[in-house]
Amino acid sequence: MDSQTKSSQVAETVASLKGIPVREDLERLLEQNVLVVDFLKLNGDKRVMTCTLREDMKPSATMSQKKVRAISEEVVSVWDVNAKGWRSFRYARINSVDIVDNYEQSWYNSVDNSSD
Repeated sequence: MDSQTKSSQVAETVASLKGIPVREDLERLLEQNVLVVDFLKLNGDKRVMTCTLREDMKPSATMSQKKVRAISEEVVSVWDVNAKGWRSFRYARINSVDIVDNYEQSWYNSVDNSSD
């Protein structure tokens, strides 16, 4: 068994024990849904973020954001729908991931417009 296969099996086992999707599945979920991600920040504080990578909800990434996203495989960059900004967290520090049912674009727009 090569080291990449072993590493993949370890990642799957850890994700299974924590009850979270493996990183690749998390990215697919973010591209299709709005998720609530519970994680520990680097300073140890607990953070719960409602986030997505849905094309209809996030702004287009600039070149600098694309470069930052590619820098580290440990970090997941997402659009925080409440803060309306790009945020990131470390995959290894995730406690839980939940899909937000029926997160409607029209609801997001009405909340977004109400702050104007």
